[in-house]
Amino acid sequence: MAQGSQLGNNPYEVELATQQYTTNLQLLLQQERSKLRGYLKTGNHVGKGASPVQYIGALEFKAPQGRFAPVAPQEPNYTRRWVFPQDRSLAVLVDSFDELRTTIDPRAGINAAVVAAANRVHDDIAIQAAFANATTGVDGTNYTTETFVTGNYQVAPTFGGGGSNTGMIYQKLVEAKRIFRHWENDMDMVRFCLVLGSQQEADLLNQIEVTSREFNDQPVVTNGKVTRFMGFDIIYSERLQYTSSNLRNCIAFVDDGMYMGMWKDIETTISQRNDLEGHPWQAYSMLTCGATRLQPGKVVQIQCFDTTGSDITF
Repeated sequence: MAQGSQLGNNPYEVELATQQYTTNLQLLLQQERSKLRGYLKTGNHVGKGASPVQYIGALEFKAPQGRFAPVAPQEPNYTRRWVFPQDRSLAVLVDSFDELRTTIDPRAGINAAVVAAANRVHDDIAIQAAFANATTGVDGTNYTTETFVTGNYQVAPTFGGGGSNTGMIYQKLVEAKRIFRHWENDMDMVRFCLVLGSQQEADLLNQIEVTSREFNDQPVVTNGKVTRFMGFDIIYSERLQYTSSNLRNCIAFVDDGMYMGMWKDIETTISQRNDLEGHPWQAYSMLTCGATRLQPGKVVQIQCFDTTGSDITF
C-alpha cells in the first residue's frame, strides 16, 4: 500500500481501520445513596401539614398544702410538632433523532441518575431541617416558630482551640455528649448519630484518642474508616451545610430527634412529547417529603473548621 494511503505513523493504520466506543454508560462521581434516611424516624402523610408527634411536659410532685387542704391539680403542658411537605420534580428528555445516531441506550443511565438525585434530595431536606426553624402549636390557627438556639445546642468552632477555629477534635465530641446529658437524654437508652464530612473523618484519624487502643476498649478504626466512636454511629456526608467562613455544620442527634415525613416517594412516568420536534420521550419524576427536628436538646450542632468546600454536585 502506498505511503499516502496510511494514517499517522502506524503502518497498519489503514483507511479501513475503525474506532470502537463503549456502550456502557456510567454515572459521574456523585452521592448515589441516601446517607441519613435510614437513621431518621419516618412516616407517611397526606394534607398540607402533619403532626408526627405530640409531647407532654414534665409533672412534679409537691408537698401537700396542709391536712384536708384542697387538691391542686396540675395542668400538663402539651406540645405538638409539625412537618410540612416540600415538592421536587425532575424531567429528562430523550430525543428520538439522537437515538438514531448512537449505539448507547441512555435510559438505564438516566434512571440511575434520577434515583441518585432523589436520594440526595432526601438528605438535603433533612440536613436543612436540623438547624432550621421548626413549628409547634395545636393547629394552623396558632402555629409557633421554634428557632435553633445556638447558645444552648451548639459546640462552637473555637471550642478546645484556645480562641482559634478547630476541626473535629475529641474535646468537641465530649462537649456534645455533655449537652445531650444536660438536656436529660437518657444516655443508656438512646442511640446517638453523628454526621461528618470527609475533613472531619481525616481530623479523627489524626488523633491518638481515636486510633490508640489505650483510649478505647475496642477498635474504632475499621478498614481505615471510623464507623463508631464515643457512642456515636458515624455517618459521612459531603452535603452538610458549609459556610463562607470555612465552617462545616456537623450534626449530632438522638435517633428520635429527627423526623422525615413522606407524602410521595419518588414516582416516575414515561411519556412521549408529541408537542416537541422529534417526539422525544420524557421521563418525569416527582417526590414530596418534609423533615423537622422533633425536640430541642435532641439535636446538637458541631461547627468545625474545614476548607474542602461544598459537595461537587452543588
